Amino acid sequence: MTLTVRDFRPADAKAVADLRRACAPYLLGTPQGVAWEVSTACAAQRLRLFVAELDGRIVGSVRAALLPGGVLPGRAAATPYVHPGHRRRGAGRALLTAAEEHLAAAGADRLFARAADEPGAHSFARRHGYHRTRPARRLRLDLAATEPPPLPSALPAGVRLLTGADLEADPRPLYAAYAEAGAAEPDDSASGTPAYEDWLRHTWEHPHIDLDLTSVVTVDGEIASFSLAATDDLGRCASARTGTRPAFRGRGLARLAKAACLHRARDHGCTEAFTGNDAADTPMLTINRRLGYRPFAEEWRYVREVWRG
Repeated sequence: MTLTVRDFRPADAKAVADLRRACAPYLLGTPQGVAWEVSTACAAQRLRLFVAELDGRIVGSVRAALLPGGVLPGRAAATPYVHPGHRRRGAGRALLTAAEEHLAAAGADRLFARAADEPGAHSFARRHGYHRTRPARRLRLDLAATEPPPLPSALPAGVRLLTGADLEADPRPLYAAYAEAGAAEPDDSASGTPAYEDWLRHTWEHPHIDLDLTSVVTVDGEIASFSLAATDDLGRCASARTGTRPAFRGRGLARLAKAACLHRARDHGCTEAFTGNDAADTPMLTINRRLGYRPFAEEWRYVREVWRG
């Protein structure tokens, strides 16, 4: 048995995408998406994608990057994935070591990771100096068997329902709403909102984002709420972010935006929809439950401080 950890190569994209889906089936993984995140990473992220090969086969990967949009410097993220059939052979430890060494050299002083809520993952994290911080919920909606809640036959006066494609010529107003809505989301990494050009490149133009399924709600011509939709080539869709600006909350607009996404996704042949929320995000969890999502997986955010002598 020969275990090797090395940097990602473009030819690895399919293997890494397949691996991510095997380890975290609620995540969208496509070769195009994997290649995109590496080739378009901004320099400030210092991103490296490591893969673990066991006897020539890719059995694990870890994406190690600084969080450049954060309000506090030195934050970084690295979550190793190892194929379920190849665990307990040293791949996870080797990947995490490579990621930590790279990030420490890049100036990181606080490392964040995510792991499934299961004893093995918790033991692994604890052995490597990580402790739990925040729980999260992953939810799934079976679009093949479940009809999303009906959309209203008529919208309130002044309310319009658009798609992301309607804003393709100028997405800057949506970016402003994205930043404002996201400021109140529970988060212990202080990751903040990326600059507009970074958001445009790494979110709006990401190959998973589907502008035809994305929904935007305006009130008197002003963007009030939105739901970004991501899709793959396997009949699956996921919420990239749903949010409502504070001045428009409490009016059911986020539910309207997300329900519209689900109807469009179903009409386009998607059979599964996934979403995820911090466990403290009660309003969004309530909306998702009412839309028909059901619990699928639970995970924890972990953190490790990097002490420098």
